[in-house]
Amino acid sequence: MDLLLEFLTRFVTQFQSPALAFLVGGMVVAALGSKLAIPDAIYRFAVFMLLMRIGIDGGISIREADLGEMLLPAAFAAALGCGIVLLGRVTLVFLPGVRAEDGIATAGLFGAVSASTLAAAMVILEEDGIAYEAWVPALYPFMDIPALVLAIVLANVYLTKREGGSDSKVAIWPIVVESLRGSALSALLLGLALGLLTRPDQIFESFYDPLFRGLLSVLMLIMGMEAYTRLNELRKVAHWYAVYAALAPLAHGLLAFGLGYLAHLATGFSPGGVILLAVMACSSSDISGPPTLRAGIPSANPSSYIGASTSIGTPVAVALGIPLFLALGQAVFAM
Repeated sequence: MDLLLEFLTRFVTQFQSPALAFLVGGMVVAALGSKLAIPDAIYRFAVFMLLMRIGIDGGISIREADLGEMLLPAAFAAALGCGIVLLGRVTLVFLPGVRAEDGIATAGLFGAVSASTLAAAMVILEEDGIAYEAWVPALYPFMDIPALVLAIVLANVYLTKREGGSDSKVAIWPIVVESLRGSALSALLLGLALGLLTRPDQIFESFYDPLFRGLLSVLMLIMGMEAYTRLNELRKVAHWYAVYAALAPLAHGLLAFGLGYLAHLATGFSPGGVILLAVMACSSSDISGPPTLRAGIPSANPSSYIGASTSIGTPVAVALGIPLFLALGQAVFAM
C-alpha cells in the first residue's frame, strides 16, 4: 500500500517536472493542429549537444571512477542492452503482422537508452536530493551501443539468409564497424573519448553543462510533437507494437532494478544508481537509436519502431517508469 501511495504521489508530482511538461506540451500543441515547427537544424544541434554532454561527462566520470566499483554495473548494463534485444527478437518477430526486420529494429530501440529520459531522471533525483555515483550516467553507452549494434547484426543476418538461403555466410565485423560510424554513435563515442583521454573539464562546465537543461526542454517539446504524429502512423501497422511499447519498458526496468539491487548487495552500488539503471533499461532510444537504425536496417519501417518508441515508449518511461522506480527505491532502500 505504501508503495502504491508513493508511486501515485510521484506520478502526480512528475507532471510538474519540466521534462514531462514540455513532452505533454508538445503533444497538446500537435493535437490542436498548431503550425509550430522546430527547424531540423536546431533538432540536430540539440541531439549533438546532448550526446556530447553525456559522452564527455561519462568519460570524465570513468576517468575519475574506481573501476572496480563500476565493473559489475557496467557488465549488467551491457547484458541488459543485449538481453532486451534478444528478448524482443524472440517475442515481437513471431507475433502476427510483425515483419522480422521491423520487430528487430523495435527491440533494438527499446534495448538502447533514451538520453532525454535519462537526463530527466537525473534532474529529478538531484531535485529530490537522491545521491548516485558520478559515473552512473556513463553506463549509458555500455547499454546503448551493444543493443543497437546487436539489432543491426541480427537484422542483417536474417535478411542475408532470407535472400541467399540458410547457408549464406554473413560477415559480422563490417556490420559492427559501419554501425559505430553512424552520426549518433560517433558523437557519443567522441565525447566519451574526449572526457576519458583529455581534460575538457573547463569547456564542459562553461559550455556543455549550462546548456543541458535548456536543450533537453527543446528536445522534449519536439519529442512530444513527434509522439502525437507517430501515434497516427502506429495505427497503420500491427497493434502488437502498441502492446509491446506499453508493457515492455516497465518489464525491462524491473529486470534492471533487480540486477542493480544485486550490484548494491555485491559492491555497494547506490540506491540512486539502481534507480537510474532501471530508468535506462525502461527507456527507449530517442537520440542515438533512430538515425543509427535507419542507416543500419534501411528496410525496416520507421513508423513501426520509432512510432512505438516515441508515441508510447517514451511517455510510459517518463510518466510511469521514473515515478515507479523512485517509489520502488523508496520502498526497498527506505530513502
